[in-house]
Amino acid sequence: MNIEILQIEDISIAELVSEDRVIHTVEDGMDLLGNVCFQGIDKMMIHEKNISPDFFDLKTGMAGELLQKFSNYRVRLAIIGDFRFYTAQSLQDFMLESNKRGHINFVASRPDAIETLLRHH
Repeated sequence: MNIEILQIEDISIAELVSEDRVIHTVEDGMDLLGNVCFQGIDKMMIHEKNISPDFFDLKTGMAGELLQKFSNYRVRLAIIGDFRFYTAQSLQDFMLESNKRGHINFVASRPDAIETLLRHH
């Protein structure tokens, strides 16, 4: 796992870069959040492939708990992926509501993530 820092003018965005799934539990996500906060960064991109499928099953509570932590620590998050394969209406509604609020966003591409995070700074 690697956290790369993208610097655009005076804005820093952390990006989790890995070919592997690295967030298996809420605790894994909290470790990542702590690492980013320690560096003084309040914007982050994570790719869907790096997150446990349990995250996308709302019944596990993982998404709600982890995203609440990001909100509490005021770290804006963009999750990048192709979410068409997640057909549960509750998850679709959850992602839509998250995107409306703007603190946690589910986006299709890295450029979309960067644009979203820069738009709300």
